[in-house]
Amino acid sequence: MPKNSSSSDGALSFDLIRQPWIPVLHSDGSPHELSLSQVFAHAADLQRIVGDLATQECALIRLLLAIAHDALDGPGSAEEWAELWEDPDCFASVQAYLADHRERFDLLHPRTPFLQAAGLRTAKDEVFSLNRIVADAPAGEPFFTSRMPDVERLSFAEAARWVVHVHAYDTSGIKTGMVGDDRVKGGKVYPLGTGWAGGLGGVFVEGATLRQTLLLNLVAADTEALDLSADDRPAWRREPVGPGSDGRAASGPRDLYTWQSRRVRLHHDADGVHGVVLGYGDPLAWRNMHRREPMTAWRRSPVQEKKLGQSPVYLPLEHDPARSAWRGIAALLADRLEEASGAGGPSRLRPRILDWVARLVTEGHLPRRFLIRARVVGVRYGTQQSVIDEVVDDRLVMPVVLLHGQDPTYARQAISAAEDADRAVRALGDLAVDLARATGAEPEGPKAVARAGGFDALDHPYRGWLSDLAEVGDPFEHRHTWQRLVRQTVGRLGDRLIAAAGDAAWQGRIHTGDKGGTHWLNAGLADVRFRQRLARALGDPGSPGSAGPGERDAVPDGDGPPRPGPARLPEADHAATDPEVHA
Repeated sequence: MPKNSSSSDGALSFDLIRQPWIPVLHSDGSPHELSLSQVFAHAADLQRIVGDLATQECALIRLLLAIAHDALDGPGSAEEWAELWEDPDCFASVQAYLADHRERFDLLHPRTPFLQAAGLRTAKDEVFSLNRIVADAPAGEPFFTSRMPDVERLSFAEAARWVVHVHAYDTSGIKTGMVGDDRVKGGKVYPLGTGWAGGLGGVFVEGATLRQTLLLNLVAADTEALDLSADDRPAWRREPVGPGSDGRAASGPRDLYTWQSRRVRLHHDADGVHGVVLGYGDPLAWRNMHRREPMTAWRRSPVQEKKLGQSPVYLPLEHDPARSAWRGIAALLADRLEEASGAGGPSRLRPRILDWVARLVTEGHLPRRFLIRARVVGVRYGTQQSVIDEVVDDRLVMPVVLLHGQDPTYARQAISAAEDADRAVRALGDLAVDLARATGAEPEGPKAVARAGGFDALDHPYRGWLSDLAEVGDPFEHRHTWQRLVRQTVGRLGDRLIAAAGDAAWQGRIHTGDKGGTHWLNAGLADVRFRQRLARALGDPGSPGSAGPGERDAVPDGDGPPRPGPARLPEADHAATDPEVHA
């Protein structure tokens, strides 16, 4: 543990500007912990932030972005951003900014502790286990962590990271009431929702270095798709919080990146942190925040539109832990590609952080062949959002040409290629169902296993195909190359299923269909049906000029032969009903 300094009055101090607490990977792959000052000074020599969880990494990135935005007071425009991109010392002003706000970055400050509420207490002066803020010590499941059964003590560096994380991703549920909070009933505050970032399908852009990552996510103030208030500022430039909430609205990204969704107070001694007091802070409704929060895709909510009597109503499009990022690529490229937006606006909006990168490409500040990683991070909560069930963490390397505002051709082919995979894997699942029915077995288990195997087999090839898209001159032919690969890969998986089906499947049996008819079904007939479905899913990629299902409505592109029409955006995967949205 690093040696901690004391303030002039002898009180303990842990200065986050000078003390190492942020885990990073250097360019040579070696791990280190750095202070805030060091992170900005050496950002060009660092690969990325690393956290105890992907959600912690995302929360720390949002913190660094709030600092950078505020220190630079911008950038004001894409042109100003381009100057920062070319300037090796672009974060020089951050050092003076941090010095000006040093007092608010002291984790242990007696009056203004970092992202905490000084003097926070319950009516019984209870101090709780650190399990309440350490998300890798799951309630009731201690065998999933090395911190068994309780987190008894944290270093100051660890505690600082979890304080940042708890504001972003804390669970909901009933919490102990704090003295002075007028929401307390019977000593408790009833559920007010998760931390702000917990309700998002988090997306940010990664570059080759931490410097590039921070700059690529540094949205200019003149961005049309975002409402950036002149009053937008982070938590440390606001009055220190106390118990309860003043009910204010968020002013923009800097505010949301440091939103105080909880009231926290660490209990410590000279050797570290040994307890915490944690209660609800400022709740915030997720609906129609798409002009404030850039790091998530959004979906239209018919349920909320009907309930509120207004249109459109957008909610964050959360990640499905069962789907890899490439299968949801339409959500990353969505609103500009829809053929018909419908009444009130498009059904989905892509993350505004990707809109921003699209602008940089379209205006020529980034080359078309530049590769970025779309980092996908999110949480799936369980049991009324009172526990964390799963953490979503994925990356999708893609060329920025997919985001080009005036040339959607590449993006359409990327989405159509993902649809090709989805249809082919569906055919594979149907083969597994037919083989199971040919033996009289229950079909749902084999279907799920076959589909999972199909997507696993196509995962790496699609990612490689996507990253190669920047280098090809004809994205349509590149799509045909992908269809041929899908046909071969899924065809081989089908061959294996048939070979493993056994004699009973070849002998077959009479099957009663869903609509009541009966027919004979064996492995041979299942094979024929599979090949027919695969052909319908992909056309015949081996034949010149063959069109797949996404290409039946060809659109002439001038002098050449007809080209595929616009990609159809697949339906978003989300629950049939919306989660409770708090006002």
